Amino acid sequence: MFWTSWFLAVLAVVLAWPVPILLSRARWPARSPFTAMLLWQAIALAGGLSMIGAMLVYGLEPAGDNLLAGLKSLTGMVLYNAPTTVLGFWHIFALSAAALLTAHLVFTLLLTYYKIQRQRQRHRELLALLASPSADGPKTLVLSLDSPVAYCLPGGARSVTVLSDGLMAALEPAELRAVLIHENAHLSQRHHLLLWAFAAWRQALPWLPTTRLAQDAVNSLIEMLADDVALKTESKATLIKAIAIVASGSPGAPGARMALGAAELPDVDPGQPGATGGAGSASTTASRVSRLLSPQPPLPEPLRLAVQVACLLLLAVPTALLIVPGLLG
Repeated sequence: MFWTSWFLAVLAVVLAWPVPILLSRARWPARSPFTAMLLWQAIALAGGLSMIGAMLVYGLEPAGDNLLAGLKSLTGMVLYNAPTTVLGFWHIFALSAAALLTAHLVFTLLLTYYKIQRQRQRHRELLALLASPSADGPKTLVLSLDSPVAYCLPGGARSVTVLSDGLMAALEPAELRAVLIHENAHLSQRHHLLLWAFAAWRQALPWLPTTRLAQDAVNSLIEMLADDVALKTESKATLIKAIAIVASGSPGAPGARMALGAAELPDVDPGQPGATGGAGSASTTASRVSRLLSPQPPLPEPLRLAVQVACLLLLAVPTALLIVPGLLG
């Protein structure tokens, strides 16, 4: 298990530093955002598994020839007071670190979910007071605001899309349809779950720069995915104009910042998708518009398949290294 622990440690370092940096600088994700999203998820999951697995395997090395045998011996030490002299200081330290990191990641994931749910509930209560149903859809609410605002509030059967009077006045019917399709795509594709997971990852490991890169990349990719859904029924020119109007803050004030969560609105939780051209950063808006103005062909099928195979390998290799030796032995 010695070499397995070191291989997993190296893999964890590679997935925590150079790989996310290189991927965040690559240009191909805009051509195939779905494939890029799969890769970001595989990197996050494989990186966490490798990090915890490396410490666990190293810590259990003196207790067994494989992970399952080591865990069985560890169970005997904990539950049946078996001798622990076989474990040295660094092995106990590695096991403790693995347990603490696992608990920290799980706790942060659950805490982030709790905060998001509580914030969404407060958001719904305020919308019940401030918004009214829209004639544009059964799950669409309208806020009496001059600023162009559009966003979706996930919640299963209670999911809604929120628009402002200012937005509806500023957009043509086709542009408004593009905004509604974009926001509904966030809900139907469950983008809020991705944002929740990557927000929790960043909260758990804020000292790791790649958690910020991953969260920013995912925020941008989900906007591109929603744009692609809108493009199935609306033209590029229509969508570009809708993005520009919402991002500018008003049709007559270019460069003004539209803020979901301004004084008139409740705070927008970190786990909900942003508005069309709005809640995302300026760089995200610029990349979306640039992608629409200068469209590039999707990745060739062989390259997409190669990336998907790489995703499977990223998840399969550390899992196999941890489990297979115990099953075979």
